[in-house]
Amino acid sequence: MQERETWSSKLGFILACIGAAIGLGNIWMFPWRLGAYGGAAFLIPYLFFVLVLGTTGLMEEFSFGRSKKKGAIGAFEDVYKDKGLNFGDKLGIIPVLGVTGVFIFYSIVVGWILKYFTLTLTNSFESIESIPAYFGTFVGTPNTILWHLIGILLTVIIVSFGIKEGIEKVNKVMMPILFGILVILLFRSLTLPGAKAGIKFLLLPDWSKLSDPITWIMALGQSFFTVSLGGAAMLVYGSYLKEDVDIPSSAFNTVLFNTISSFLAAFVIIPATFAFGLDPQAGPPLLFITVPTIFKSMPGGYFFGALFFLSVVFAALSSAINLIEVPVEALIERFSLSRKKSVFIVGFLAFLIGLPLDLNMNIFGLFADTVTVYLIPIGAVLAAITFFWVYGVDNARNEINKGAEKPLGIWWEPFAKYIFTGVAIIVLVLGIIYGGIG
Repeated sequence: MQERETWSSKLGFILACIGAAIGLGNIWMFPWRLGAYGGAAFLIPYLFFVLVLGTTGLMEEFSFGRSKKKGAIGAFEDVYKDKGLNFGDKLGIIPVLGVTGVFIFYSIVVGWILKYFTLTLTNSFESIESIPAYFGTFVGTPNTILWHLIGILLTVIIVSFGIKEGIEKVNKVMMPILFGILVILLFRSLTLPGAKAGIKFLLLPDWSKLSDPITWIMALGQSFFTVSLGGAAMLVYGSYLKEDVDIPSSAFNTVLFNTISSFLAAFVIIPATFAFGLDPQAGPPLLFITVPTIFKSMPGGYFFGALFFLSVVFAALSSAINLIEVPVEALIERFSLSRKKSVFIVGFLAFLIGLPLDLNMNIFGLFADTVTVYLIPIGAVLAAITFFWVYGVDNARNEINKGAEKPLGIWWEPFAKYIFTGVAIIVLVLGIIYGGIG
């Protein structure tokens, strides 16, 4: 049996978790949702959900993984075996499959980001007459395959070095640089002529949006999927934790810096969008069409565009690292494979499965919807039920409180057992009704 790896420090663990939480959802989705659903009014449901539910979800996954020193399959198996049930490992496969599915399509988007980063470095946007037309001729074509492969290879190389020497070291470099870049871009964006209209768009609350249920639903989805992915992603990071790490503090810090990154991204992108007379509610095309158009028109756009897409590369890669670690750990734990062999197998299979998604955006969309609407929420529900109900919410609280400077009181137990688990079920149902809310 291989000796299980551990994080070298609490700081390394937190930076890795921040990296895992900060993904394209922060830079791609949050800015336009903030503007589209009431500006500052949207922050009321969002901050409530992310601080209360997001922190609880992270504490659940961190402590579940640490208590069993295994990923989702092994942790589920141990809990159900203690109750005389032999299907825990089968249930644990569901969240692992969900996260693996996200990695498969997410690595393709990482490739898109890498391509756009090289376009900024070579100043190629200057010669592209129509950026929307360019994006349409790039995605869903064989042109994405090489970039998809590069995204997979970068992720595989980093994770092959292990927890301390790979994941932790890389995040210790990427996360401070990412925040530094966002701060630089913030000052540039806010000083653009016309940026004030974007600031007003973000800060002036449209209170009428709070009476619309869709605002609360989107705030719930944004918060739930940003910091807690499917009951397996953060669980596997928690499984490498030492007993003396303060889990409530780690969860809060992860949520805090994840939220800060979302705000920074919003105040970088939206004011610049207004400054150049573009649509701030462009939705998903915002990152790949609107933002490049801004940098093409902006004085010094070459420099600032390169910085921006470098920060997006870091955000995307840090999340991809967390996603691939879930199936990699499962292969190591279940089949006693070496880390390098496990990483190669997962990377190779993910690339092969992703090839049809490279070539057809309809297949890409169907695959992504199946994973995010069904598998990921089901995995989150199963993790909550397994940890808070089968393992026992009193045992869960005791595990969370190990090493905690401010332990959770017994008041927290009914919240976790009934409210958090209930919300996880609601997220699943709403996702099915609306075709996805994450």
